[in-house]
Amino acid sequence: MCVAMPGRVLSVGGRTALVDFNGNRVEARTGLVKIEPGDNVLVHAGCILQKVSDREMEELNGMLKEMDELL
Repeated sequence: MCVAMPGRVLSVGGRTALVDFNGNRVEARTGLVKIEPGDNVLVHAGCILQKVSDREMEELNGMLKEMDELL
């Protein structure tokens, strides 16, 4: 199963962006979606797939937390 992870864009430079995943900062490619700092995004395999709303971001983080608690 593949899972796209939700994160918040911190900065954009060229075709990459620095994305924060609850304190973990990772560079991701931006070629599929036009993004700006502060945007919430879904990232899979190092590529930003789409933007998500604040509400969707909260729901996704809540589901991931529940999954983590099961392990």
